[in-house]
Amino acid sequence: MRKELIVILIALLAMGGMAVAQDSSWTCPAGFEGQTLSVYNWTTYIAEDTIGNFEELCGVSVVYDTYPSDDDMLARIRQGNPGYDIVVPSGSVVYLMVEEGLLEPLDYENIPNMANVDPTFKGLDFDADNTFTVPYQWGTIGIGYNTSTVGMEITSWTEMFEYDGPVSWIEDVRATMGIALLMLGFDPNTGDPDEIAAARDYLVENGGNVVYLNQDDGQEVLLRGEADIVVEYSGDIFQIMDECECDDYAYVIPDEGTNFWVDNLGIPIDAPNKALAEVFIDYVLDAQVGADISNYTAYGSPNQAAIEAGLIEAELLEDPGIYPGAETQAGLFFIVQDSALEQLYNDAWDEVRIFVGQ
Repeated sequence: MRKELIVILIALLAMGGMAVAQDSSWTCPAGFEGQTLSVYNWTTYIAEDTIGNFEELCGVSVVYDTYPSDDDMLARIRQGNPGYDIVVPSGSVVYLMVEEGLLEPLDYENIPNMANVDPTFKGLDFDADNTFTVPYQWGTIGIGYNTSTVGMEITSWTEMFEYDGPVSWIEDVRATMGIALLMLGFDPNTGDPDEIAAARDYLVENGGNVVYLNQDDGQEVLLRGEADIVVEYSGDIFQIMDECECDDYAYVIPDEGTNFWVDNLGIPIDAPNKALAEVFIDYVLDAQVGADISNYTAYGSPNQAAIEAGLIEAELLEDPGIYPGAETQAGLFFIVQDSALEQLYNDAWDEVRIFVGQ
């Protein structure tokens, strides 16, 4: 992971202020009335009014489908784009999509709001010139837990692995394998087959308390009481913490470190409406629209204009689980995807799934 990407977290905290209510001044270009945009996004990953407002501003219709994991989205696009105009791949998957020619190049003449993005989130290794993607949201994978049933403060992966009660892991192959590699003292992006095998064995040996491998729905598993501890994306846990208005749930970035990621907006190959897709990307990068999304999802915002204008809720900017401090940042790792290793990791994970809760 680029060092500059870590430094931004401190800078964002320093800019934090009270969010102010204001309407977006974004104006839709003329000529798109009556058209349709098809969006394929993660679940629970956009503000409630983002799509509706875009439809009204442009006079268009949006077909909005969701997927539980990068792997599901990638598999579908690899089979041939069924008609999507927007996808939201993580940085690790952008590596593969660019390599395989699965993304359309962007025309920034149609995306002037790219100027609102903090420079630190531009030109990342997975898309060095932002030829194919723009940053959308960022965050971590960590531990969400029920404070009442667990009965103690959770601060580490070790405590989760040793917990005497039901646990759910997220079915994110590279992130979960990366955590195991980290615990063993290996590079989370290793290509060494022996180290990958050791990570597989570590997860099998420490997965006795796992009752479920969640498909980006760990927060629901936690709410239903099916697990006391879940491994999940940060914003998903913060969303239920906000909705319940209670002290029953907590999120922590474990002491040993964890996966840090940046998700992105891109246009898949053979998109039927590339022009409207670029309009939508520009809309999402508007300061107010971007702030509304991050305030709703509780993920980190790469929108510098939104932060400088005080549009991000101060409570979110000040939460170390969303914008971690310097000491925590030192333990964050970024997944570097390599197509030559994809099958090796997937095979190892298939073996984990056999022995760990389904």
